[in-house]
Amino acid sequence: MSFEKIGACFVKVRKMNWLNTFVILTRYLIAFAFIPSGLKKILGLRFTQMTVDTPIGFFFEGMFQTGFYWNFLGWVQVIAAFLLMTQRFATLGAIFFFFIISNICVITISLHFSGTWIITLLMLLAVLMLLVWDAHKLKYLFCTDNFLADTKFEDFPTYNRFWIFSGFILFALSIVGLLALFYSG
Repeated sequence: MSFEKIGACFVKVRKMNWLNTFVILTRYLIAFAFIPSGLKKILGLRFTQMTVDTPIGFFFEGMFQTGFYWNFLGWVQVIAAFLLMTQRFATLGAIFFFFIISNICVITISLHFSGTWIITLLMLLAVLMLLVWDAHKLKYLFCTDNFLADTKFEDFPTYNRFWIFSGFILFALSIVGLLALFYSG
């Protein structure tokens, strides 16, 4: 199969409304996974109540005791979630998310988390799907001098005001709701 046929097939798939909706909802779903854990870290709260007698509890306590690094991890998670929900910067958010979730996936496998590694592996596969979905934006990174002469603009359904606006609203509501939940109890 030639590159032209692959490119034409990619454009045809990218223009399918139901697939665009699926991708947007996937972005929202994996972004929602990072907001609570990231916000807890930003606020300086422990992520888990496990004791240091277990390897997992010891690991999280060590991370928590770093202070600034714990907060930094939270900010990166929340920023990645925000970028994923904006649609305009979703590719950058997917790149952030890929590096974060690949790290978390390796940690969950290394520390023998019971079942959590399956969830993190599925999240890693989801973000890989998002990166393939945005391959038309990332292809320039792999070209000589990061430039292709034969570029052409395609108008994909993902970029409309409804999804951009709803991403901002959902992000804001989730932050406000979680802050209310953390400070009420």
